[in-house]
Amino acid sequence: MFNEVYGIILTMLIDMILFFLLYITVLLPWFHKKRQLLIGTVFSAYLMMVAMITLSPVIVSLPLVFNHPYRPINLVPFVDVIHERGDFMRQVYLNILMFVPFGFLCPMFRNKAGFLDTLVPAFLTSLTIELVQPLVSWRIADITDLITNTSGAVIGWLIFTMLRALISLFGKKKR
Repeated sequence: MFNEVYGIILTMLIDMILFFLLYITVLLPWFHKKRQLLIGTVFSAYLMMVAMITLSPVIVSLPLVFNHPYRPINLVPFVDVIHERGDFMRQVYLNILMFVPFGFLCPMFRNKAGFLDTLVPAFLTSLTIELVQPLVSWRIADITDLITNTSGAVIGWLIFTMLRALISLFGKKKR
């Protein structure tokens, strides 16, 4: 039991080191202003945590990418909910919750608060996760995850938009 836990921690540590190196070498040079650095670092840390939750371990799985059986993609939306399989509602709520920060942070990071400016990157990020999961983990790609993740980003965007409106409203009243 201890060796299994140690092995999992070690493989996740390898992934974290890779993500940190990617951040230092690829993302950090893009951030020129303090605001960009702060929001970019928070957004990068959030995306690293999403990758750790959904894809880890990545690095140690790469040699095995083509050495496991094909896992079909579930293209029936909410099939687990319909058939009440497993802890279906928990999975739906967690997938929504996991992408709420994406919807909140994306418009801040990109300086574009439009609905599609958040929806498209959230959808593509979730789609990428779902397509990569069967290659590097035991998970099955699921259309329900794509829908719930994107819905979570929409909720995050709505929260961002409402907070921005409130801040703007209170900023005008003080003047």
